[in-house]
Amino acid sequence: MIGRLMNFAPAALAGISLVASAAALADDVKLPPTMAVTAYDTGTAGFNIAVGVGKMMKDKYSTDVRVLPAGNDVARLAPLRAKRAAMSAMGSGSYFAQEGVFEFGAKEWGPQSLQLLLSSVDCNTGTLGVAADAGVKEVKDLRGKRVGFVVGSPALNQNSLAILAFAGLKQTDVKIVEFASYGAMWKGLINNDTDAAFGTTITGPAKEAETSPRGLVWPPLPAGDKAGWERVKKVGSFFFPQVATCGAGISPDKPIESANYPYPVFVTYAAQPAELVYAITKAMIVNYDAYKDSAPGAGGLAANRQTKNWVVPVHPGAVKALKEAGQWTAEQEAHNNGLLKRQDVLAAAWAEYGKGSPASDDKAFLDGWMTARAAALAKANMPNGFEQ
Repeated sequence: MIGRLMNFAPAALAGISLVASAAALADDVKLPPTMAVTAYDTGTAGFNIAVGVGKMMKDKYSTDVRVLPAGNDVARLAPLRAKRAAMSAMGSGSYFAQEGVFEFGAKEWGPQSLQLLLSSVDCNTGTLGVAADAGVKEVKDLRGKRVGFVVGSPALNQNSLAILAFAGLKQTDVKIVEFASYGAMWKGLINNDTDAAFGTTITGPAKEAETSPRGLVWPPLPAGDKAGWERVKKVGSFFFPQVATCGAGISPDKPIESANYPYPVFVTYAAQPAELVYAITKAMIVNYDAYKDSAPGAGGLAANRQTKNWVVPVHPGAVKALKEAGQWTAEQEAHNNGLLKRQDVLAAAWAEYGKGSPASDDKAFLDGWMTARAAALAKANMPNGFEQ
């Protein structure tokens, strides 16, 4: 199946037109003949869902979709910024990119004007998976254990820290082991190079780890632990409690109180033509039945299951499609406008910071930017979202 979605030459990417051949009408979606989408590594939930959506577009609209796997957030967004991909199936990295923090606080990046099409919240959880032989039953038991990080992926790394915060643990309380990609990190768990790795319970690597000699467990994050959840949200404001009923070692008969956030979130840049974003979103909404069972987690993309008032705004083209589906409210419109204003504030702060001859040293540059960012948000009476 993947082969038939990837049957045109890579060189063709440079010439991909991201503008639909005609204005997309409510009853007549028009998609471009070819389209590239970036996602997490091959075999992950985000990649598999993107492939399922791509097959729908091929079957319904004769659009050839190429899904490009990338091991970290920077690599996933680079093709979008270069206009060689129409959208990306991302996770919380979309929020970090919008905010211009971590790797996106580097002088080559800065705040990115990312906006949503659709996102998925299903029966799974996104949290730390731990090798069963590590003897961890609760999050607090991870003290002194090895926790996987992925180079260039602030989403995965910050997510891990947010889960650790549930038990009051910090990065210094565990042993960080770095890997080149999400897939490599989970291989590292199987190969006993690390004890814990962040991921979703429905991803292929998690299933592989569950059936490996080490086994796999998911330490719970009970919603009733209010203090624990306050700590989680200080590090990862995009998380919320959820009872997981599907995934590796999880079922309706063996649920787990855990954490989740929308994943994947299909994002694009604000500059992407509204007509194209509308057409893509509309196609995903009206043809939901054609891909909802294509991969675990795809069912969460239904229009009536969209997370309301999240931390990244929805693109105007997607808003139009959601309005037509009856899945948009005045409250969400107001929240969305606030997020769009936040992106403007961050962009202006970045431009102003660049005019002030910032330090050339990478760390000093990031430190200076974080100070300037905090000041600009405070002046606009907006929350920082990240501790200094």
